[in-house]
Amino acid sequence: MTVVVFEAAFAPGLLCTLPLDLLLDSADGARPPKSCQQLQPNTRCQRSVTTVNMTILKGDKGDKGDKGTPGKPGLEGPPGFRGPMGPKGSKGQAGAPGDACKIPYSSFSVGRRKSLHSLDYYQALVFDTVFVNLHEHFNMFKGKFYCYVPGIYFFNINIHTWNFKETYLHLMHNDKEQVILYAQPSERSIMQSQSVMLDLALNDEVWVRLYKRERENAIYSDDVDVYITFNGYLVAPSIQ
Repeated sequence: MTVVVFEAAFAPGLLCTLPLDLLLDSADGARPPKSCQQLQPNTRCQRSVTTVNMTILKGDKGDKGDKGTPGKPGLEGPPGFRGPMGPKGSKGQAGAPGDACKIPYSSFSVGRRKSLHSLDYYQALVFDTVFVNLHEHFNMFKGKFYCYVPGIYFFNINIHTWNFKETYLHLMHNDKEQVILYAQPSERSIMQSQSVMLDLALNDEVWVRLYKRERENAIYSDDVDVYITFNGYLVAPSIQ
């Protein structure tokens, strides 16, 4: 409903309101509205003004609400470009020392200072002097070399013959003859030598064997000089 606001003459500053349909307005000085006639004398009516209040008051900012639940992850984007190379890092600390490189060795060199006449059909040649016996691979009591490092070995034997006597020896690999060292009886004694390389397996044996036939078999030496030697050493270990 549209209302009219007016000020009462008997009370300045006091505003009155009347419905618009109670007021009559004419161009030649219409009579005052019925409501105004009913007012006290000396009451002055104002011209009606229609007002509509369109003001919307804005309230204060409210408190921040609770955080909502995370949304679903989006699609994976394409890979980015490779970044630039970073600066060179500082030198690290030295590592712990490693194990020493283990290179297998095996070698021996033995001699005999006493002469020997073969009494048995087969007789092992035993030695009494040690020049080299690395890791004790050569057994001085049996006169045999035992292989503890499989591989290729070089062996050499040197003897001095006895004049007018036969010299007949074999270099043995386990129980099999490999090479022979032989000298016929002669009025002169001479130095004889024999060498061979053998491929040995673990625990193989290499030794020198005298062989007696119808003639007397003998080798010469004395307490002053060493005429009889037996040598051997590892040339190349087997590839494991």
